[in-house]
Amino acid sequence: MHRLFVALRPPAEIRDPLIDTMEGVVGARWQGDDQLHLTLRFVGEVDAAQANDLVSALQAVRAAPFTLQLRGVGTFERKGRTNALWAKVEESEPLTILHRRVERACRAAGLAPETRKFVPHVTIARVNASTGPIGGWLAQHGRLTLPDWHVSRFHLYESRLDAGGAHYEPLLEFAL
Repeated sequence: MHRLFVALRPPAEIRDPLIDTMEGVVGARWQGDDQLHLTLRFVGEVDAAQANDLVSALQAVRAAPFTLQLRGVGTFERKGRTNALWAKVEESEPLTILHRRVERACRAAGLAPETRKFVPHVTIARVNASTGPIGGWLAQHGRLTLPDWHVSRFHLYESRLDAGGAHYEPLLEFAL
């Protein structure tokens, strides 16, 4: 079985300033450089045959290159508790189009439709009940503004979980 997701990989000029924000919250599990990405579609566990079908469907995705902007930070909550800190990706029609086309490719490969709302972001840290206060970090980085990010490809990743957390391995790259 393969645990897969489809994502955009920020270039170094975006990742470096994100890494610079990774301090000031006791107990936060900051993302490593190799973990920074914008998820277009979490696939989950699939067998080799379905993974091959997904690759074929993703190869048919067509979209023009485009530019993204990261502006500000935010949090995700689950059951009333913050569980992630992230950098906000500004709304973008080309990103929405790519996301929809990737979703269609996933469905064409036999995957169930995604039911969660697409919220474009780059996760910076995982947090839990034992994490220290996050208000100061949010205030400090609330006006985060990074250089424009030119997107010309997307990737299929495999996620491997172990005691140290998730490790992401890029499997394939798809040009726009």
